[in-house]
Amino acid sequence: MESVSLGPIAVIRSPFREKFATPRQSGLTPSVKARIEFLPEYRSAESVRGLDGFSHIWLLFVFHQHLDQGWHPTVRPPRLGGNRRVGVFASRSPFRPNPIGLSAVKLLNIANDDGILILEVLGADLIDGTPIIDIKPYIPYADSIPEALGGFAANEPPTTLDIHFSDNAQRRLTAFSQQTPELETLIRETLSLDPRPAYRSQDIDQHPYGCRLGRYSIRWQVNGTQAVITDIEVA
Repeated sequence: MESVSLGPIAVIRSPFREKFATPRQSGLTPSVKARIEFLPEYRSAESVRGLDGFSHIWLLFVFHQHLDQGWHPTVRPPRLGGNRRVGVFASRSPFRPNPIGLSAVKLLNIANDDGILILEVLGADLIDGTPIIDIKPYIPYADSIPEALGGFAANEPPTTLDIHFSDNAQRRLTAFSQQTPELETLIRETLSLDPRPAYRSQDIDQHPYGCRLGRYSIRWQVNGTQAVITDIEVA
């Protein structure tokens, strides 16, 4: 078989700046916005003519942070606690023979920003800077299969952590929200999904955590079913 060469058509700009705390599936942070910026050779408005008639789109992308990490026939999905193996093709692991991902997102708007063709979307699960290799419309009659079985991921994962802010973090949140009104929603939707490694959630956890969300560095600790945000800083 001949090799196939694929190149990016766009790049996504999202608030998720690192693998840790990025949602593991699309739609789990439904209020979080991202934007897809087309590369110069694909910025013709004709290329998206008619796309505004669709509420959702499919994004095909490259797991660009895993290109040199290879793959294995089996993986340990976080959904199974990280301690049970399944076949790589029975998972959505980024460690694949061809590191291609697929996500369905809500299309908010199509815009032109100073000559750059933009798609504004909700619910993306992609790290900032991820290369997009194709975009297709989501077609309900063909893409939605109500009787489909979901295997070990049959149900949507619950939001397992209640989010609370320390007095210090609340003061910083109030100040930063004047410039970034969506910051509280971003923090709540992202961290309530409990991005910790699966083994941590089984133990009494006194470990401090941190992640980048947009231009902010977020620090928190977990106490039972509560995540307490201890600090928020400009990264």
